[in-house]
This record gives sequence, C-alpha cells and structure tokens, in this order.
Amino acid sequence: MISIVDSTKLARTKVSGEDDQTVRWAGAFAAFGGHGATASSTIVYEIEPGHRLGWHTDATEETQYIISGTGMLHLEDGSSHAVGPGSVFVLPTPLRHDLANTGKETLRAVAFFAAAMFTQTFDNVMLPVKSHVLGTPNRAGEVAY
Repeated sequence: MISIVDSTKLARTKVSGEDDQTVRWAGAFAAFGGHGATASSTIVYEIEPGHRLGWHTDATEETQYIISGTGMLHLEDGSSHAVGPGSVFVLPTPLRHDLANTGKETLRAVAFFAAAMFTQTFDNVMLPVKSHVLGTPNRAGEVAY
C-alpha cells in the first residue's frame, strides 16, 4: 500500500537541549516502520534562525534534503559545509554531526533514514523527553519524539 502524507499538516514536536539554549528544533515522523514504511524512516523538521539540531550520531545512514533556509553542517572531523535550498547530503553511520541555521528564515528539511526503526544519540539531554537518545516511535521501551 502506498502512503501519502501531507507533511505541512503534521504536528511538530518541539525539541531542545536541556543545558544549551541554541539546541532547539521541531520535527515530525512522516513515515517509519509500521506506519507507511517497512525498511526506512522519514522525518520533516525545522530549525529557527540562530538555533541548531545539536551534536548527535545516528544509528543508521541518513540522507537529508534542505527545502528552504540556509545552514552550516558541522562534522566530527572539524569540517563545516554550507547548505541551502536543494542541498542533498548523506551522513554515513556513525558520523557525529550537527546542523545550525545560519540564515534569517526557518530552515526546513527532510531526513531519510535507512531503517524502519532507529535511534539518534545526542551529546545533550534532550527535552521534553529528558534523554540523550531519541528515535522512531516503534521502538519498544524507548523514548520517541
């Protein structure tokens, strides 16, 4: 069965770093294992100007597509890469990374993960879940956003 989701109507969960005011974004799962997908997951998310995702490592490969806004992708090797509308990048596992909104408008993006269930381990304790680990809602006994 084909699943079509109007991502503009998905309620975003607001996520922030417990000890870092710059870590703040909002995201929603458009599809994941058991909910429109069998072998992948898709997240839509937004970062307001002056904020960032927070340093983290994904448990699976991630591909991102920037819809609007501009940002700086920071990688654990110390390199940084400017991204903007139309940018596509692949983050292999387990590459630690962060994405900051460096522009004046909301950065909007879609992230595609190569697993129906996965986790993201953040350096910061993330609110509202009060955990370093976030991920898909279909993981038994773990925190989702």
